Amino acid sequence: MDSRQLTYFVALAETNNFTRAAEKLYIAQPALSMTIKKLEQQLGLCLFSRNERKVELTDEGKVLFLHAKAIIQKINDAQTAMAELRGLEKGEVRVGIPSMLGSYFFPEIIMGFKSQYPHLKLSIVEAGTQSIRKMIIDGELDFGVIINHDLPDSLHPEPLLKSQMVAVVSENHEFSKYKSLSFADFFNQELVMFKHGYFHRETIDSICEKYHFTPNISFETNLLAMIFKIVRQDFAITTLLEMVTEYEPKLVPIPFEQPILLDIVMAWRKTGYLSLADQAFIDYVKQHCCQQ
Repeated sequence: MDSRQLTYFVALAETNNFTRAAEKLYIAQPALSMTIKKLEQQLGLCLFSRNERKVELTDEGKVLFLHAKAIIQKINDAQTAMAELRGLEKGEVRVGIPSMLGSYFFPEIIMGFKSQYPHLKLSIVEAGTQSIRKMIIDGELDFGVIINHDLPDSLHPEPLLKSQMVAVVSENHEFSKYKSLSFADFFNQELVMFKHGYFHRETIDSICEKYHFTPNISFETNLLAMIFKIVRQDFAITTLLEMVTEYEPKLVPIPFEQPILLDIVMAWRKTGYLSLADQAFIDYVKQHCCQQ
């Protein structure tokens, strides 16, 4: 069993299709089929169940998949480390950022970092907390910005900032003059919310579960511009990070009577390798936060 066999095995396990896996690997399909067959013969186990449309991992295959993913990630980390010892920087930072922070907190940081390190490439993925966590664990991202809640033991959190979630209404809404808002009043209104998987929605869902509220969600969207328009035109109200409302006209932020404070961190795999480029970006973000 070698790294090439494991790479082919993981590609097939992730695509469930020989043709798509071969295309992903840039090899001929017969070569992939032969490699998988040889791997199964070496192990004396059937790793995939096959039918006309797709292949699926057997129970034995699922066990190997967990180990194979970890081994391949370790090999990639080792290659990056050795390249840097030869003076060949990785040259790319892969980071996951939620949409609200990506739109209102990180643009200045990203442009400043790029000005300081013009030869490094920034690959930014906008996604929800759950997706970012998974992509970090799977090695698809070097690190990401997430909420420090139910963090897997495999991830290391680095404090980034604390921010308050507030109710947000239009200037004409009856709540616009309120100094604070109860959860009961908020959940009695029609709401526009992010979809499941985003910390915005996770926070609301956890409050509902804790206090036994049933939210009246009229709209679900991850598009900030659409959320703003729906709220401004009084079709619904929402919750956002307080920092967002500082930049958006005709929106009124209202703190909750029971404040919602979020602990936002940068996180990466404890056993993962941070390249020089990754570490430079993390240090730059930390320096920027200290100046706020």
